[in-house]
Amino acid sequence: MQRSLQLESLKVNVFNTKHELGQAAADFVTATLAAAITMNGAATMILATGASQFEFLDALKNASLDWSRITTFHLDEYKCMSAEHPASFRKYLRERILDQVRPGRAYFLQGDADDVDAEVRRYESLLGQYNIDIACIGIGENGHLAFNDPPVADFNDPRLVKVVELDDACRRQQLGEGWFPTLTDVPTHALTLTIPAIMRCKAISCVAPDARKARAVHDALHGPISTGCPASILRTHWKAILWLDADSAALIKHDLADGRR
Repeated sequence: MQRSLQLESLKVNVFNTKHELGQAAADFVTATLAAAITMNGAATMILATGASQFEFLDALKNASLDWSRITTFHLDEYKCMSAEHPASFRKYLRERILDQVRPGRAYFLQGDADDVDAEVRRYESLLGQYNIDIACIGIGENGHLAFNDPPVADFNDPRLVKVVELDDACRRQQLGEGWFPTLTDVPTHALTLTIPAIMRCKAISCVAPDARKARAVHDALHGPISTGCPASILRTHWKAILWLDADSAALIKHDLADGRR
C-alpha cells in the first residue's frame, strides 16, 4: 500500500496500481465474508459492475471461500435490457465471476420485466429479508453510487430500489467504457438500489481506480456531503473503505501526504 487516510468515518487506501488495489480489496471482502460465514453460517453481498471492477473481480473469484454459503445481489440494471445484451449487468456478473464461483443464491434485477414496478417491489422484498454483510461498489465519473446520479440521488430515500433517469454524464461514461457503439444506444433509464439500500449494509468496499475518477474522488472526499456528489455519503458509514490507485488519487495526493483534509 502506498498510503492511507481517514476522513470522518471513511478509510481511504491508495495503491500504486489498480492490480494491487484489486487484490487488496478482494482480500478485505474475502475476510469479511469468511467471518460472516463463521459467525452465522452464511454471508450476503452486493456486487457492482463496470470497467473499474475488473481487477477486483478477477482477484475475488480466485479467493478461498465457501461460495455455496454466499448469497449475491447486484446494484443495478438497465431498464428494458435483456440479460443477453452485451451491456447487461446480469451478463457481466455471470461471465466475470458468478458462473465460476457458483454462489448458493444469486438474485438479479430483471430490467426487461414486463411489469417494472412489480420487479422493483420483488427486489425490495428480497433485499429486506437480508442483513447484507458487504456491498462491493464503485464511484461513477459524476460521483454516483449505483445509478444514483446527482439529479436523482436521495440520502433519505424511502425506497430500497427504484427506476431512475440517467443523466448525460452517466450515459457518456457508459459509452466511454465501450459498452455501447453510440450515445443514442445507451439506455435513458435503469433500475437501481438506492443510497439507503447501500448504506444499510454492514460494510462497504468501494473500488475506484483510474484517472477518469480523480475529480469524483476528490469531490467525494473533500467537498460537502451532499447529493451533488452522491459518493460523499460514504464518509458517514461506520465501516466503509475506499480503494484507490495512484491515478484516481491524483487530486488528493498532497492531502494524503500530510494527513490533512
